[in-house]
Amino acid sequence: MLATLLCPERGTLTNLICTTGSQQQDWSAHYRLYSHDRVDESALFDPVRAAVLQVLPEDQPLVVAVDDTLVRKRGTHIAGVGWKRDPLGPAFQTNLVRGQRHLQFSAAWPLEHGAARMVPIGWFHAPSAPKPSKEAAAEVQQQQREARKQMSLNVQALEQMRRLRESCPAARRVIYSGDGSYTNAAVLRGLPAGSTYLGRMRKDAVLHHPPVARPAGSNGRHPGYGPPAPTPDELRTDESVPWTKVEAHAAGTRHSFRIKTLGPVLWRKAGAKLPVRIVVIAPLGYRLRKGSRMLYRQPAYLLSTQPELPVEKLLQYYLWRWGIEVNFRDEKTLIGTGEAQVRNAASNQHLPAMTVAAYAMLWVAALRMHEGGDKGKVPAVTALQPPRWRARRETEGDALPSTGDLLRRLRYETWAGALRPGSLYHFVTSGRPDKTGEKPPPKPPLSLPGMLFAAA
Repeated sequence: MLATLLCPERGTLTNLICTTGSQQQDWSAHYRLYSHDRVDESALFDPVRAAVLQVLPEDQPLVVAVDDTLVRKRGTHIAGVGWKRDPLGPAFQTNLVRGQRHLQFSAAWPLEHGAARMVPIGWFHAPSAPKPSKEAAAEVQQQQREARKQMSLNVQALEQMRRLRESCPAARRVIYSGDGSYTNAAVLRGLPAGSTYLGRMRKDAVLHHPPVARPAGSNGRHPGYGPPAPTPDELRTDESVPWTKVEAHAAGTRHSFRIKTLGPVLWRKAGAKLPVRIVVIAPLGYRLRKGSRMLYRQPAYLLSTQPELPVEKLLQYYLWRWGIEVNFRDEKTLIGTGEAQVRNAASNQHLPAMTVAAYAMLWVAALRMHEGGDKGKVPAVTALQPPRWRARRETEGDALPSTGDLLRRLRYETWAGALRPGSLYHFVTSGRPDKTGEKPPPKPPLSLPGMLFAAA
């Protein structure tokens, strides 16, 4: 796990072995550790989840972002690899790539001023079942169809939601935040007790008001749904409903959002027994550069299965969800998650999960140091001196370091002791020697390890 954070090359298992200095020893044990199913991810992520719960106040829920990501693969004999839709493809053309699908859960570590840092607490390989063959027998096709239902992304995500709910204290409410792909009947109707779901929804969803109780003694079945309610888009365009301003933290500062809310209402996807609240967020204005014209994004439509949840918290919890996208970027570009060239199913589950757990533990240590640890006994994270051309913000001293800063600092602490200015004196130059005959050492304000790792 330490080699995962220190390795400067691609995150293959061979490079990790070389980073640990074991390249001249038997390497088969490293492969058998993962291929023989000898890794328990819960033993790695349980301390991370416990650390997040420890910093949460007793009355604050555990906010968990749920999302899936695609890890590209080229091999044809790798477990779980198939043709998937390219999420980076253009909107006007659906492109297909070969890759693996993984599911991740990230918990919110609350910070000052309403901010939060998402820390991974679970990583799961979520492959899809192969398509039934038309030439197979009818019984075989039926079994394959059932397997596709059980291996669908919603079913696998719901199973991990239940396990996470069981591992948390009963008095602590768990709020799951997802995008529109998880706002469906399977997830909403299968939520475990003591859980709330926040997610994007369709703008044309058909909603109903709660039913009115029938008079006593009247005949007929009790209605499950009341009169129709406006759709989320109709609520946005309804001028009789005023906009309300709500402040929330996003993108490093606090912003003012204009919202409309409706609830409790009933949505047929969620069922007649699950009232929900709808929140409409007006399009946000932004500028591509200073002085340019104002542009506007698309409006957002949110759904909450807990209608009594305050709108301010509902909006803030959902804005925290963007942190899981940051986790995906760091894991796949800086840590090397998914770059290992392994084939069987066990290795493709355990090895990427190990790298994500190392990334999570790195951030738990950084967040503890940022907050001062136990009564201020833990020092703050000190980053290396950045290059002079890097723009500095006024609040840079109070801001969290980036993942790149943490990795450079960790490599500096690990390897700086082996680097000395005198170790470069034996380099031979073909030019005419100068008068001194020896390269001068760096000036006192400069540090050779600092220069090397700051430029890494």
